[in-house]
Amino acid sequence: MATCVEHPAKGYTALYETAQEVKTPMPTQVQGRIPSWLSGSLMRLGPGLFEVGSEEFLHLFDGQALLHKFEISNGAVTYACRFLKTDTYMRAMTENRIAITEFGTVAYPDPCKNIFSRFFSYFQKIEITDNALVNVYPVGEDFYACTETNFITKINPETLETVAKVDLCKYISINGATAHPHIERDGTVYNIGNCFGKGLSFAYNIIKIPPLLKDKVNPLNKMSVAVQLPCSERFKPSYVHSFGMTENYFVFVEQPVKINLWKFLSAWGPRGATYMDCFESHHTMGVWVHVADKRRGEYLDIRFRAAAFNIFHHINTFEKEGHVVMDVCCWKGFEFIYNYLYLANMRENWEELKRNAYKAPQPEVRRYVLPINFDEEEYGKNLVRLGDTTATATLRNDGTIWLEPEVLFSGPRQAFEFPRINYEKNNGRDYTFAYGLGLNHFVPDKIYKLNVKTKEHWVWQIPGTYPSEPIFIARPDAQDEDDGVLLTTVVSPGPAGRTPAFLLILNAKDLTEVARAEVDVNIPVSFHGMFKESSKH
Repeated sequence: MATCVEHPAKGYTALYETAQEVKTPMPTQVQGRIPSWLSGSLMRLGPGLFEVGSEEFLHLFDGQALLHKFEISNGAVTYACRFLKTDTYMRAMTENRIAITEFGTVAYPDPCKNIFSRFFSYFQKIEITDNALVNVYPVGEDFYACTETNFITKINPETLETVAKVDLCKYISINGATAHPHIERDGTVYNIGNCFGKGLSFAYNIIKIPPLLKDKVNPLNKMSVAVQLPCSERFKPSYVHSFGMTENYFVFVEQPVKINLWKFLSAWGPRGATYMDCFESHHTMGVWVHVADKRRGEYLDIRFRAAAFNIFHHINTFEKEGHVVMDVCCWKGFEFIYNYLYLANMRENWEELKRNAYKAPQPEVRRYVLPINFDEEEYGKNLVRLGDTTATATLRNDGTIWLEPEVLFSGPRQAFEFPRINYEKNNGRDYTFAYGLGLNHFVPDKIYKLNVKTKEHWVWQIPGTYPSEPIFIARPDAQDEDDGVLLTTVVSPGPAGRTPAFLLILNAKDLTEVARAEVDVNIPVSFHGMFKESSKH
């Protein structure tokens, strides 16, 4: 059973202390026995630099990107990390100050410039951060670090060096993209982003990047818009963090966390606002769930609606007997903005965050079922024909279909977040197991495994340690969906003599420890990442 404990403020803020680069891979101390078949590199991204000169980054999403790599080979593990040399990072280092506004930290004008030069600079160019600290993913034979703006950063996965800055706007009509693309088994990459359409109307574009072909042309040059989804409110698009994809459909949850574009466009003015200041809660809209035909590139005008909830991560989405089943990590209520986005500044707002966590809406893992084919005359009836779920979809007289979920996981102040599955085998397909990071008062202090069919769950937890998102790696030739291991990095802040940070390898079937590789350097908590196999088995 998972425990809900009080975390000391000082101990927790130690998770976000500035780290030093480790350019030359250093050996680790391995305990246990690493499976002989496990070979490759775990790459993870997160904040690693939290102050520049006399200025501090104020938010969890603002620290400068640090790319980590644990290289696993022949039962041994090495560790290396390097800061991404983005324009944002280089400007900060050169000017010894925060030079570009981040998600929750304002970059104030350079005091060395006079008021006239600052005034004209403001109108000439808006500087958008390229601090790609959220995730890393492959496109063709290349690898890119990303955040949620229009910039991605090409990296060298062997040396961790920064290769090039890429502006997606030069390839496609898009103003930003998520850090959670979907990658098909042939290497095709899909992502979703926002864009201004005709007459300054707002829309969401799902973009497609084809796999690398024999002509060796950069797949980014062949990027296209797969389908466009409408926005419920012209100048206030919803915050987009992830989306669902099945073999035949795209699914997008338009949530009540809204971005006020008028505030956004003026955020770099004299008032010194940040991205975070542009968020608003429009709970009266509820939730709109959009579905598009993936093969034909057509938007389906089926008006799915649900009571308001907020979402960061989709777990998995799949088709079953004429329905689309969508499993998501939900936050009920509208304090989501304040409890997660606004109070994610763990350095300054810990006590307030802890107080608000007790008042926070209950996080849940939910299953929504969307009937795609139905009789339009069945008003007031449940259109869900699946016998293995309590989720419902009711056709109303106004033509909307009202969705009620089945709750798969819920616990007092215990959030199942940063979900992963056996992606290669089960993404977009019916599945049984999900793995996640357990958040206790928004603090990552456990690993969960959830059986989405029986609702049984398992927990890994060691007091005083803080793991990262668990990544599933299947055993070669595995038959069972959960035959493999989970990889996570664990941080253990505290006084001298503390347990070193370590790469943890868990048995995916029961979350028992297989091995760990300890490294005695400071490793901040990271967000997302990927495992790059050294060779295919």
